[in-house]
Amino acid sequence: MLIKEIILENFMSYEYARIPLKPGINIICGPNGAGKSSILVGISVALGQSYTERSKKLSDLIRRGKDIGRVTLVLDNSRRGGRRPVRRINKDQIYLTRVLRRDGKYWFEIDGVHATKADVIRLLSRFNVDPDNMLIIMHQDMAEQFVVLSPQEKLRLIEAAAGLESYRRNVLEARRKLSRILSQEDSLKKMLESAEQTLTYWREQYDRFQQKRQLLMKRRFLERELAWAEVARIEEEYSNIQRRLNNKKADLEGITEEIKLSEEEVNHLYEELKDAKSKWQRFFEERLSLEREKAKHEFNVQNAAKISSEIQILMESGQQRIEEFLEATRLMEGMIRSLDSQPLGDQTSQIISAAKEMDDWSKTLSSKIESLQESIKESDRKLTVLDAQLSDIKGKMQKATDTIEELNGGILEKRISLAILEYRRREVEAEIHEIERSLKSLEARIAEATSRAEERGSRIATLRSPEEILDEIRMVDGRIAAMADIPGDVERMYESYSRLYLELQEKARLAAENREKALAEIERRMIAWRNLIRDLLSSVSSQYERILFQAAGTGYVRLINDHDIEAAGIEIHVGFKGAKPVPLNIYSQSGGERSTAVMAFLLALQQHIRSPFRAIDEYDVHMDPRNREVIANLLISAVKEGAVQYLAITPNQMYFEGKEVHMITVQNIEGTSTIMEVT
Repeated sequence: MLIKEIILENFMSYEYARIPLKPGINIICGPNGAGKSSILVGISVALGQSYTERSKKLSDLIRRGKDIGRVTLVLDNSRRGGRRPVRRINKDQIYLTRVLRRDGKYWFEIDGVHATKADVIRLLSRFNVDPDNMLIIMHQDMAEQFVVLSPQEKLRLIEAAAGLESYRRNVLEARRKLSRILSQEDSLKKMLESAEQTLTYWREQYDRFQQKRQLLMKRRFLERELAWAEVARIEEEYSNIQRRLNNKKADLEGITEEIKLSEEEVNHLYEELKDAKSKWQRFFEERLSLEREKAKHEFNVQNAAKISSEIQILMESGQQRIEEFLEATRLMEGMIRSLDSQPLGDQTSQIISAAKEMDDWSKTLSSKIESLQESIKESDRKLTVLDAQLSDIKGKMQKATDTIEELNGGILEKRISLAILEYRRREVEAEIHEIERSLKSLEARIAEATSRAEERGSRIATLRSPEEILDEIRMVDGRIAAMADIPGDVERMYESYSRLYLELQEKARLAAENREKALAEIERRMIAWRNLIRDLLSSVSSQYERILFQAAGTGYVRLINDHDIEAAGIEIHVGFKGAKPVPLNIYSQSGGERSTAVMAFLLALQQHIRSPFRAIDEYDVHMDPRNREVIANLLISAVKEGAVQYLAITPNQMYFEGKEVHMITVQNIEGTSTIMEVT
């Protein structure tokens, strides 16, 4: 049970009325205009239903002449199975009030405390009541409205009444999610295409930027290489000059050594020259001695020859005289002998003596000549020896002279060589001095170039000349200049679009995965929904057919388009008096047949509706008496089987057997509706 009591204050035709309701069937009956439907309208207004039968504005529901109207429902919050429907309110009764003011201000109150529409909806959800579902609260003419509803709308009402909306919501939510995913995926694809195009542009620019960066890095490296190449060149120049210096020093050492050796050789030559001169002098003196001796011997020979010649001449000229003198002498001697006895005179003695002397002289001259000739021979022999010795001495002197000349030539050559070596030494020393000065200058240049190069970075080895590196730098500068149009923020833009593209790719991938998941989830939820709806409609169709059979009719309920939850719906088929069941509509059946079919469907659906409260207004207005009675008894039977509270409004007086029916009679006396009888 939901409603224990309805309190109407200045509402429509009621000034003040308290209408108690009981569990089971509550029948409100009375003549037309008595105010029966106003009770259901009051319940709907209090429950926050947007539908009003009699007015478009709630202020028009206030009793004439009154500024404020009020509808209060006393809701049953007693424990059911040990728990209250609204656990936060620890009371058996909850007063739900809707206050209406003529100025158009309306509000809700829950137990006298102001409440919002959302509060009321949450409160009613605890009771599983949806006042806007016509299968729960069906006002006047709603049965006809139900008939004309589309199959899809009928199915949604059934799902809401049976508490199966969550299944549809799950499917629709999954479909909306899929739609969002598809829309997102489509948007992502478009964004991805756009991002890809943009990224392609920025990638090209970024590639150029990277090339430019590489070129700039290369240029910096080349500048570094150039700096160190310059250092290397100066160092190489320094090394070359150092080698030259070493070579020059070696040359100087060689020249010095040569000078030393040459000086030693000159000294040695001077010694040899001195020895040669000494030998020559010795040979000269010896020659001179020999020459003297030779001259002496030649003089002796010449003198002896001259003397010998003179003696010879003398002898030849005086030989005859000597011989004549000797002959005369001999004669004289003979004469003297003959005159031995006679003393000779002095003159004769003298002559004899002179003859003897001449003979002696002749003998002496001969001896002298022989001696001279012997001396000449000896001198000739000695001269021969002396000539041989002189020839030997001359040869030795010539050799000595040649040696002296050779030594003098050698000394001259050596002295010239020494002079040249001295000149070369001075030149080399000057060159060494100049080279050392150049080396000091190069050391300063190396230090300066090294300092500049170190600013570019640590040392690197290079085999190229600075000119070759400069040529490459010029080429790199040309390529860099060709990239001057690259935007300055290309790296940021490329990274941004790369991240965006990757994010979009990842989102697209996730969207594709989500799409597949959503499709699978839709399929899973569709299967759950379809199976549930099929089971529900199968049960409802069987019950519907059974109820119609009691009303002399036949029919069934079937699910259509169950492959698509949006297009899915139910078709209610009915046939009376042996006619083949056809879809329920305003053209194929009469008003009574439609009312009977709708009530049969509602009764077949009763056991599946969650709401503890249901109401219907003038359900039997077009029925014939028999069907009215049949439906009434079926209604009692249906409500008896479930713990529900049913409110039925009818203008007809009916008799119900048993105590299960709570009858409420309404009368209108002088414009004021009054509850006349409650049984």
